[in-house]
Amino acid sequence: MAEAISDAAVVAVLRPFARAARPVLGGLRDADPFGLRARMRGVSPGSADERGLREKVLDLLASVKVPGTAAWAAMDVEARCRWWIYRVGRFTTVIAAVPGLGGAVANKLPVSDTMAAAGQGLLLCAIAGEHGITDEETLVALLAAVLFRRDLTPRALSPADDAAVAAQAAELTGDLADTRSTVTPRRVAAAVWRLGRALFACSDELDKRPHGRFYHGAVQLLPVVGVAGRYFGEWSGLKRASKEAHRWLAARWATHLG
Repeated sequence: MAEAISDAAVVAVLRPFARAARPVLGGLRDADPFGLRARMRGVSPGSADERGLREKVLDLLASVKVPGTAAWAAMDVEARCRWWIYRVGRFTTVIAAVPGLGGAVANKLPVSDTMAAAGQGLLLCAIAGEHGITDEETLVALLAAVLFRRDLTPRALSPADDAAVAAQAAELTGDLADTRSTVTPRRVAAAVWRLGRALFACSDELDKRPHGRFYHGAVQLLPVVGVAGRYFGEWSGLKRASKEAHRWLAARWATHLG
């Protein structure tokens, strides 16, 4: 039996993950849905027709429930968390489901689990952000609790250790850290793959994270249709991770109040 990974090793993996997730989520928040903002900038307030088109684009932009819009600002925390689940969650779940095309053979590899864990971790970071969690120690504790069932209290970093974590996080984030770069699905997918690869160091612990129902596991062993079983299994696990995150945050908040 392999020796269990230490708490310190878990924290060492989760710190750069948490820090790298911030620019990834920031890019997703600031992404221009359907190119609406670009369309708005491209319409000059000249003729009456042009002004009318600009107003229509502005109205459409304001009504779409995505970060940076008026509709988003009017949403409560619970609604914003649901947005992350159904938009970002589906994207990362598809990435995790792809290895399921290989059936039982692909499921013997750690690729699916690490990608799915990365998607869950990214969602947990998004939920924490919507709840106003900004300190890294709390975020790492949340990730450890939901993904690895560990009750951890990360210590503060020395300047040297902080610089090392920053370098690791920059490598994981890649070009998404460049605010001048356009956020594309390919770049986000590449960042998720790097985040998943980072979690490989804890691969023996990944079975502890939230999973789908038992029948999802049976379907994903089948060739071709296994991708469907993997997708719905990871989608179910993602929603469970969200519920656990909310319970953990509520319990922590209650403890602080007490």
